Amino acid sequence: MKSPEQCRVSESHEWFVAQASEVTVGITQFAVNELTDVTYVQTKAVGTVIAVGDVVGEVESVKTTSEIYCFVAGTISAVNDAAVKDPSLLNSDPYGKGWLVKLKVSDVSPLSKLMDAATYDSKHAVH
Repeated sequence: MKSPEQCRVSESHEWFVAQASEVTVGITQFAVNELTDVTYVQTKAVGTVIAVGDVVGEVESVKTTSEIYCFVAGTISAVNDAAVKDPSLLNSDPYGKGWLVKLKVSDVSPLSKLMDAATYDSKHAVH
């Protein structure tokens, strides 16, 4: 599954979509494939202030636990409770129903330092 065009993607396989002053965060299809079967999702709570480089949550699979890093500063405005309750949403729809958190941000410019979706996909052979 290709990454949606509007995504900016980190080297550590988190995706970010900015819409005005809100940024949605999730993990890529490549990350899901590497983890194999996501079995647990935990996120920071709504209202948590996040700095660039902070962890916003973690996902676990039968293979490993991975922290989810944020590359933009803001305040968590929403948590995907559906994904917390049903981690398989990340396996089946990582760019849609499997999003993790949304942040209210005042500056989305740090996202410009991340890869665009096409660059990420070509680097990680997502077809």
